[in-house]
Amino acid sequence: MDNLNEALLEAWLRVSTSINNSRLVSELSFNESIICNLLYKNMLEHPKQQITATDLCAETRMQKSLMNRTLNQLESKGMITRERSQEDKRCIHIYLNMEQIKNYELQHEKILVLINAIIGELGVDKTRTAIATLNDIAQAANKLFN
Repeated sequence: MDNLNEALLEAWLRVSTSINNSRLVSELSFNESIICNLLYKNMLEHPKQQITATDLCAETRMQKSLMNRTLNQLESKGMITRERSQEDKRCIHIYLNMEQIKNYELQHEKILVLINAIIGELGVDKTRTAIATLNDIAQAANKLFN
């Protein structure tokens, strides 16, 4: 385990800065992109499930103040709408703005083109190994930090 911790940290930072510095989605910040992706994925996979800022905070590990700031930015760009629950007035549901879905899908496609280029560089087997390893790292981190 000689310097394994330093090597993992360095690799993690290289991946993080490579992704963040490439500005995969030019119209959105990194945090805005993550939130839009979660809302989009939820819309496709669980259309009846409603999402709140608290749900997004739990999923992203963002602090509530950062989440609110990011949601305000997305709302000012017309990317999301917020609706107060009819059942519980304390609850505010967040949705991707249907008029902006096409814009998000275009950005998502741009990201997939870049991801496909990475897969082309790595090859399918290394990509599958990387996916498994990244999922294992995320699971270990969640277990340790929750």
